[in-house]
Amino acid sequence: MGLVRFGVSLDKELLEKFDRLIERKNYTNRSEAFRDLIRKELVKKEWEEDADVVGTITIVYDHHQRELVNKLMDIQHDHGKNIISTQHIHIDHHNCMEIIAIRGSAREAQRLADTLKAVRGVKHATLGMSSTGRCIV
Repeated sequence: MGLVRFGVSLDKELLEKFDRLIERKNYTNRSEAFRDLIRKELVKKEWEEDADVVGTITIVYDHHQRELVNKLMDIQHDHGKNIISTQHIHIDHHNCMEIIAIRGSAREAQRLADTLKAVRGVKHATLGMSSTGRCIV
């Protein structure tokens, strides 16, 4: 892997805003910030092209809701080939959070997240998209 240096021309005001952004995000230099922006776009492209991806689905739900836990478990078993692991967290007496690590096509990941999100009693659900790392340097 070789390091390549190149120049970028930007409007002064845009560069000033970028510098403030990278300072708030604690980057040590512009290069690291540019690398992260490029990687973010490459991950987005993998998801758009339905590549083999990894990610997380986080759901928050009331575990006292009748049959909800069983429904969530059935869905997870139906998608067992895509689920790497799960972590169950007790937030308080009523609310639980599950973090589900997933792998598969982007379409399968989105379908699983949408299915879990649509279950009555799920209060909140998010899909965190990431990459297997093979397409990103």
